Amino acid sequence: MKGSNSKEEERNKESSSNDWRFNQTLRSVQGLLKGRNFPGKILLSQKSEPLKEPVSPIPSPTVEKSYHENDIGPGEHMDSSTEGTVQITHNTKKKSTVSKLTPLVTNSENTSGDFQKSVSGARSTDSARIAKYKKELSGQAVRLETLRELAWSGVPPNLRPTVWRLLLGYAPPNSDRREGVLKRKRIEYVDCVSQYYDIPDTERSDDEINMLRQIAVDCPRTVPDVTFFQQVEVQKSLERILYTWAIRHPASGYVQGINDLVTPFLIVFLSEHFEGSMENWSISDLSPSTISNIEADCYWCLSKLLDGMQDHYTFAQPGIQRLVFKLKELVQRIDEPVSRHMDEQGLEFLQFAFRWFNCLLIREIPFHLVTRLWDTYLAEGDALPEFLVYIFSSFLLTWSDKLQKLDFQEMVMFLQHLPTQNWTHQELEMVLSRGFMWHTMFESCPSHLAS
Repeated sequence: MKGSNSKEEERNKESSSNDWRFNQTLRSVQGLLKGRNFPGKILLSQKSEPLKEPVSPIPSPTVEKSYHENDIGPGEHMDSSTEGTVQITHNTKKKSTVSKLTPLVTNSENTSGDFQKSVSGARSTDSARIAKYKKELSGQAVRLETLRELAWSGVPPNLRPTVWRLLLGYAPPNSDRREGVLKRKRIEYVDCVSQYYDIPDTERSDDEINMLRQIAVDCPRTVPDVTFFQQVEVQKSLERILYTWAIRHPASGYVQGINDLVTPFLIVFLSEHFEGSMENWSISDLSPSTISNIEADCYWCLSKLLDGMQDHYTFAQPGIQRLVFKLKELVQRIDEPVSRHMDEQGLEFLQFAFRWFNCLLIREIPFHLVTRLWDTYLAEGDALPEFLVYIFSSFLLTWSDKLQKLDFQEMVMFLQHLPTQNWTHQELEMVLSRGFMWHTMFESCPSHLAS
């Protein structure tokens, strides 16, 4: 009996300690967010004591209001006082919390401008940040942790190809080895294409023929709203990359959705050879050797990216199913009303979130924002799969109020055609900042995610 009481006391102490830590975190967040609202609700099911005063005042920079009425649900309208910088102080491996939670917006940003302008936020083109990038990249050996911290908040477009190769481990940090490694890898890709792709169908198995046909069908469907990808030469490049990758990765082979994952790499590595809007690019203007090098870079970077999520694309895609379940848990913890409404209507998260994880949101946001989103993806490194849960929770809860007013059929239609067509960097940065904040709050306290 005495032992039982002792165990009960220990559990109570542990629970009390966890509650105290949670409330301390919540007080800090509430204090820092006082007077600042995000699109979508931040609801926490544990109560905390009323705040007295914020720990310290946080200046709010003036930013241009660029939200559109059609992009946010009723009750989510943001006035100028709600747009600001969010900062959280914490002790984690992330050293650059402030920069990660600072929206990358600028008064002069115009989404109708050319591609080079549209893929960058204010901080990624700030002269001081560019100087930091150049200093880091000019060294004998790049410090990858420093580069990740910089890249999390956006990479300048002209440096993006180099930074992405480094972040993915395709190009070595040591500058003396870089050129030789890239040359060797590009030659290896050419050999693979020659061995697996440039052969007659008589030398392929039935499964390989069917896989090649499926890829040939999917390539014209890739990013259909961007005319650049409708070029025949672009589709042939996608086909070569995807088929070669699938043959070299028999555990998964080709899975629909992987075709979308090649597109950010293709655009970024082509940007080293073109200027202006990508709608004016013509891949046929490039030499065969240049096209081959670009394809090789796409192939190896895709391989590096998917190495960390192999179970996302194997039979039954168990990795994605696991993350969808975690997404449901997190949404239930953060915004119980919308979670309950979705459950009452019989909407399963797999019905809409499976595609999000399968294509990494490429189909859900305007393509000119994708490379900026992928700066953060690649900066997360091996931790990306788990961090996706927080980004996607933030993305979904952007429409918290809206979702609670829809029935099952309306929710399905809404989530399949989200009103993001007019999104700018400001909306994307809000999603990323909020996702990072929730990751900071919950990742080190998994017990708070218990249903």
